Amino acid sequence: MSRVERAVRRFAEGFNCSQAILSAYAEHFGLEEETAMKVAAGFGGGMGRLGRTCGAVTGAFMVLGLRYGRGSPDQAVKERVYAHIQEFADRFNARNGSLTCKGLLGVDISTPEGHETARKTQLFTTACPRFVRDAAEVLDEMLQSPSKLANGG
Repeated sequence: MSRVERAVRRFAEGFNCSQAILSAYAEHFGLEEETAMKVAAGFGGGMGRLGRTCGAVTGAFMVLGLRYGRGSPDQAVKERVYAHIQEFADRFNARNGSLTCKGLLGVDISTPEGHETARKTQLFTTACPRFVRDAAEVLDEMLQSPSKLANGG
């Protein structure tokens, strides 16, 4: 099963969008799945259901950090990671028109009314799986092809 399909399946199993993305790639970077699930647990619903940056996006940012980051304060490393984050954000935004849950879903899930609207209209089961798939597809494209950016690792 591809990492894209694994991410979509994990979301369908009830994990949040960030958990679905990070856990699908965790093993590839030596991160235990359970640890990935715990790290990403608070990022679903636009970071704790605040409706901000989509969890599929933040999960992808974590994966890019695992791929390109280093455990050092080196400014060049930071710039390289940020450049990859920006590339991912541009590509995801080009596909979906937003990076935020509110922008993607068209409702503010941070409010009880907005969350209930999203639930009743089944946005979490109809729209969100596409965002998880898109995030994973963009990640796969970025991780499998030589980057225009300095690779560094």
